[in-house]
Amino acid sequence: MSTFNPCRGKTTCVEQGDRCITCGRTLDEIAHTRRLIEALAELALDRDYDNVDDFATYVGNKLSKKLHHRRDNPQ
Repeated sequence: MSTFNPCRGKTTCVEQGDRCITCGRTLDEIAHTRRLIEALAELALDRDYDNVDDFATYVGNKLSKKLHHRRDNPQ
């Protein structure tokens, strides 16, 4: 198992080869995460949610619960 290191922002990102040496994540992983976040942002904007913080909290909580459930109940 590895540890997630969040991005510290594009201004501190230092790419070397196939990864960022600041956070250690691969450029593919960073791009994939950005695409997922972009899709969630588009959903909230398309639905014109006025309570975006509630939406973001809901998504974060659901994701955490799903990850714990899948780790505790591998298929």
